[in-house]
Parts: sequence; structure tokens; C-alpha cells
Amino acid sequence: MSQPAVRSKMERFGLEAVPKELRSTSWFDYFLIQLSFSVNAGNFLLPALAVMEGGLSVMQAAVSTVIGAALAFLFVSLLSLPGSVHGIPAQYAMRSYIGVSGARFFSSPVRTLTSLYWFCVQTIGGTFMIIEICRRYFSFSPHFALTAVLLGIFMAAVAAAGFDAVKRMTKYFLPFLLAGQAVMVYLYFTADPALLSSPSVPEYSSSSLPAMAFYASLVFVQYISGVSASADMARYAKSPKQGFFGLYAGNLFGFILTALFGAYSAAHFGELNPFISASALTDSVTLVSVILICSILSMFSINLNNAYTGAFSLLNIFPSLGRLKSAVVFGTAAVACSTMPSLVTEASSFISWMGSAIVPLSAVIIAEFTHLQLKGRELHVRKLNRKGAASILCGIAFYWIIPESLSPGFVSFIFTLVLYTALLKGQKKSS
Repeated sequence: MSQPAVRSKMERFGLEAVPKELRSTSWFDYFLIQLSFSVNAGNFLLPALAVMEGGLSVMQAAVSTVIGAALAFLFVSLLSLPGSVHGIPAQYAMRSYIGVSGARFFSSPVRTLTSLYWFCVQTIGGTFMIIEICRRYFSFSPHFALTAVLLGIFMAAVAAAGFDAVKRMTKYFLPFLLAGQAVMVYLYFTADPALLSSPSVPEYSSSSLPAMAFYASLVFVQYISGVSASADMARYAKSPKQGFFGLYAGNLFGFILTALFGAYSAAHFGELNPFISASALTDSVTLVSVILICSILSMFSINLNNAYTGAFSLLNIFPSLGRLKSAVVFGTAAVACSTMPSLVTEASSFISWMGSAIVPLSAVIIAEFTHLQLKGRELHVRKLNRKGAASILCGIAFYWIIPESLSPGFVSFIFTLVLYTALLKGQKKSS
């Protein structure tokens, strides 16, 4: 095969805009991609923890987490527009919202670390699933670190190939993912009642509201970080509307399934991972194999996205790397960190820590984007958005002041949004 043919299979576009003739992805393509990303071990965590640690019922956990996710996904889809309109990656667009310095030295590092963390969570969850199946059916336990490293290397390598590879792989995976989810539903509804735990499922009451608000806030924190990455995917959209609605519908529908699976598994089996709880309900090698394949492919799907967006964020910090080298560096770090199970067992703490930076940053990005849209202004580059930086710092401090019972994610987001909007209005009056 000639060298040009090899290169044509790799994505060539880094921080430059994608040509209009290559923007051909429909809303349904995006719907399928995001749906493929959604039902996975990492996304099960918070709905399951809402039951196991928050004491919520299945429906309370599902409703509260879906509310938090739906709001976050709305902003994520909104911030996909710079990609679908201008064909540029998200972190390049951030230069207009918070300045070149703000994007390179704050927004991009935060997005890189966020993608890195979720890549590791997914890989760790998939590794545990493989180990559990091997113990049960083959009477041996694969080495955790080695299994995680092998999984991570393969996923990072595919993501390095670029958007077309991600799109093709998720389309190939989708039938297997849907088959696995159908098997899980079948096993849950036909399970022997004796196998079900009998949790004291709380009835709805006002005492449940603080826990519901807290977990809605955590889910909002988990997904609002997507505002600094959604343009990476949407820059290949046929039109802004197709990118917006495809991303939102796929994300929301996928998370509804995720929340129901996670909460049900936690309430009735005391297990954070529905793939593991469902596979324990049958001795059929065929059904367990379908669930295992679904588990592994779901991990691959979302981690292709994590590695793809994380590498672009890293590229914005170090533009001299080039797209392929940034993908290799990100993949190497992600593989190494995937050998640390504590990233899953301490998920609530890690998400809270990341949220303290993600939430104020996202609020400023959304406010600035809205401000530019209302004024009809084009994207423009500046060194640093000083008012935005001040608002982010205040938002971070405010996040840690607010007690958990008052949903610091939501409150900090609103506080930062209002503060930055007020500063923008003050600037307008003074000028």
C-alpha cells in the first residue's frame, strides 16, 4: 500500500477548520454515535451510587440523574455550534471565549484531565468485567494491570486514527450493544425472586429532595464538561441543526437507559455495574457472552470519544505536537492511569474535585457564547478574558463553600453565570 493511501486513513485535521465538503455527518449518525457512547460502566456509577449511598429508590435515582443530565446535555449541544458552523475543534473555539492563555493553560488542561479520568474509569470497569467472567467460567483471574493496559492500548490506537474511524466503529458496535442491553432487560425481568435483594426502597418524601438534588448536581457536573469538547465531534456535521439535535437526542435517550440500568442493579443486586449483576443471573454461556461483548464494546465506544477529545485538548496546550503525536501522548498517559482502581472506588470524590473547576469554566463559556450570539459577533481571538478568569476563580471558591446538601454543582454554575453576565453588562455601561 502506498504512503498516501496510508495517510488517507488517518484524520489530517488538527486545529484548522474542516472543509465544508467533508461535513457530511447527519443527525441520525450523531444520534447513533452518542447512543453507542452512553450505556457503559462509567456512566452507571452515579445513578447506582444515588441508590446505594444516597438511599434513593430506583425511580428517584433515575429521575434526579436524568434531570441533571438533560440540562447538561442542552448546554453541550449548544456549544457544539462553533464546530458545526466554523468546522473548528472545541479547544480552538475556547480561545475566543476565554482567551488564548485561558484556553491553553486552563480550559484545555481541565478537559484533558477530564477525558483522561473517564477513559480510565471505563477501562477499569471493563477490566473488572473480564476478570469476573474469567473467574466464573474459566477458573482463572487475569492480571488486572496487564488486562487494563492491553485494553487501553487498543482503544487509544483506534481513536488516534480520527473521527471517521470513531464513526465507523460505533456503527459496527451498535447492534451488539443493543443485543446486550436486551439480554440484560430479559434477565432482570425473568430473574428468580429469591436472587433479588430486598432493599428498603424509600417512598417519595421531602426528605429525599436533598439527596436527589445532590446526585442531579453530580451528574450535571459529570456531563457539563462536554461543553468544552462537543465541537470536536460536530465539526463534521451536515448543518448546525443536525449536529445539535443529533447530539442531544442521542445523549439524552442513552442516559435514560443508563440511569435505569444503574439504579435497578444497585437497588436489587447491590452491584454498581449492571453488566456484572445481569451476567450473574444466568448459567447460559451464550447469554453471558452477549453481555460480555456488550460490556467491552460499550467501553470501547465511549473511550474512543474520550481519547479523541482528550487528544485535541492536549494539542491545544502543545500545538507543536501535531494531532497524531498528541493522540499518542494522551493514550500513553491514559493507559498508565487505567491501572489504578481507586479512580472508580473514589468516584464521587474525584468528580467533585473536577467539578470545582469544570462547572465555573462551563458557566463562563456558555455565558460568553450566548453573549456573542446575541450580539451577532464572529469568533475573535484575544490573549485573556480577564473578567471570565475572575468569574471562574470566584466560582471555584464558591463551589467549595456551598454544603453538599445545597447541590454545589448547580449553585456554583448559576453563581458564576450570573456574576459573569453582570460583569459583561457593567462593561457595556462603562463603555
